[in-house]
Amino acid sequence: MSRLESFIRRLTAQRDILDQVCAEVAKIEGPILELGLGNGRTFHHLRERLPGRRIVAFDRALAAHSSSIPEAENLVLGEIRETASRFIGIDAALVHADIGTGYEDRDAVTATWLPDLTARLLRVGGIAVSGTPLDHPQLQRLPLPPSVPTDRYFICRRV
Repeated sequence: MSRLESFIRRLTAQRDILDQVCAEVAKIEGPILELGLGNGRTFHHLRERLPGRRIVAFDRALAAHSSSIPEAENLVLGEIRETASRFIGIDAALVHADIGTGYEDRDAVTATWLPDLTARLLRVGGIAVSGTPLDHPQLQRLPLPPSVPTDRYFICRRV
């Protein structure tokens, strides 16, 4: 598969999953955490799907389109592993983590810390959506939409 096809599949999976979980997340108290703002496409989508919700976005550096930048108090820059750790206990309704690099060795390192961090950021009953597997005893895997290939993306609930 070409990198372009892979990119399209990833974005389609993100959209389909977020559209599926946003109706449920709308009923759960707590902020939305976007781990990996990037160019801001997903942040923008979440803002439209969950109007009025606090969305805190994290990234190493600001590279988002001007229409997709959160307010200063909801933008946290620096190493995500460190900066997001300061939000442990925030009881997030949704954590969306799109911080994979496409390099197996780097993503394997992320997989060692992201599941625990995600579990500690979420409230009980909160939802996590990630391109990285979230294997953790407090995260129960949920079914993907039919349009998303197995192991392309992951949805979990904090138990």
